[in-house]
Amino acid sequence: MDIAALITWVITALGGFYMLGTWIQRGGIRQQRTGTSRLPAPVVFGHFALAAIGLVVWIIYVVADRSALAWTAFGLLLPVALLGFVMLARWIPVHRERATVGAAAAAGGPGAEGTVPAERHFPVPVVVAHGLLAVVTLVLVLLAALGVGGS
Repeated sequence: MDIAALITWVITALGGFYMLGTWIQRGGIRQQRTGTSRLPAPVVFGHFALAAIGLVVWIIYVVADRSALAWTAFGLLLPVALLGFVMLARWIPVHRERATVGAAAAAGGPGAEGTVPAERHFPVPVVVAHGLLAVVTLVLVLLAALGVGGS
């Protein structure tokens, strides 16, 4: 169970790291001043930092097999999941506006470059896979912490 959780966590982290890189590269940090991005930087970086710390704790748990570490990792995953849901809820309207703003941008209207939120560039399959794998990871970590399936 613990190795399965580690594998799903690493894959989830890779998708998240890709989206973080896309958000930064597309100007997500700069857009905080203009209000273009709907993802607040503290939420984005808090989600990333807590997930990364949790992953390190989980790796140490896999090596040391101490139940306190498993529960610590699970405890870290709870705010990570909450922040992830906040970002998903703020991303969905941006994704839905893609078609209408894309047409306006083609006509030189308000969807022109510079006003497009950085998170609009997230590929939908990456967002979906990241979210689904995050849920699987959370469940696997909980099961491992409970001692289900051995360690």
